[in-house]
Amino acid sequence: MTETNIFKDKKILVTGGTGMIGKYLVEELLALGAKVRVASLDDPSRAAPKTEFLRTDLTSFDACLAACKGMEIVFHLAGIKGSPLMAAKKPASFFVPTLAFDTNMMEAARQCGVKKYLYTSSIGVYHPAEVFFEDSVWSTYPSQKDEFGGWAKRMGELQASAYRIEHGWKGISIARPANVYGRYDNFNPDNAMVIPSLIKRAVEGENPLVVWGDGSPIRDFIHASDVANGMLLLVAKGEERPVNLGSGNGVAIKTLVEIIAANLDKKPAIVWDSTKPSGDNKRVMDTSRAKSIGFAPRMSIEEGIKDAMAWYKANRASADKRYNVFTEKKLMSGKPGMK
Repeated sequence: MTETNIFKDKKILVTGGTGMIGKYLVEELLALGAKVRVASLDDPSRAAPKTEFLRTDLTSFDACLAACKGMEIVFHLAGIKGSPLMAAKKPASFFVPTLAFDTNMMEAARQCGVKKYLYTSSIGVYHPAEVFFEDSVWSTYPSQKDEFGGWAKRMGELQASAYRIEHGWKGISIARPANVYGRYDNFNPDNAMVIPSLIKRAVEGENPLVVWGDGSPIRDFIHASDVANGMLLLVAKGEERPVNLGSGNGVAIKTLVEIIAANLDKKPAIVWDSTKPSGDNKRVMDTSRAKSIGFAPRMSIEEGIKDAMAWYKANRASADKRYNVFTEKKLMSGKPGMK
């Protein structure tokens, strides 16, 4: 990952450490000799062995303070992930909790004297374009399709800038992941993203496999393990500029479907429902900045999908046993707000 291991023996908090990216990040940190605390709303069984686990609602500022106490580094990965359709139907379920736990966690970390902090932003901060460049964000608005999540994540980035100016906190890094997929993803068909949704339906034998649009849209996908490695690199390098963590290469939805079908014992018929929207023609991240600090994804889309499918086949019974804000109790049960 880096020539110098700055994480050995450090006390490190990973919020959302039981999630798709978080589980990979925690595994890497443990391998690097870190002392890891995980804060999450998931069942404790999802936490990695040899970690301290806090099952807690981070929309509460008191919970954030307790989680940050004694920590030297914080990776803030906790977030709300759902399909564009779910974001359109339940935007408050994205916007309000995201603002609460992003704001409270960064302030709690500051008050607790945390030295280094990783803020997880999103590809949703960008206005529609064929290629996303980091410095273009503030000259445009987020896409209307993702405006609530996009604006919420922009507020976290602004908070980081405000802390650098007023408090001189130079240890904040900002990661903007592309479309992330992999093991431990959300496979709930009601609110899953495109890859896990297709994997679940295909593995469970949907035939014909009906896919919206014509398969031509191109997107930037990155495996969760690569995002985790990128986050470690940003913190180790002390990078303060926002950095795109993507593949930099576009993959057509049709190609995704073909890869998934190729990994099935029984190939389904594919039906393209052109009466349904396809989305923007192309959305790919510019990864020049990430490359300049030594980041390069290691997992190809073919290898990544094969790995995710194998994991889902072996873990179907437990894959959906994760906290889901859309189906379980709502967040904001604590007393959010800074003291």
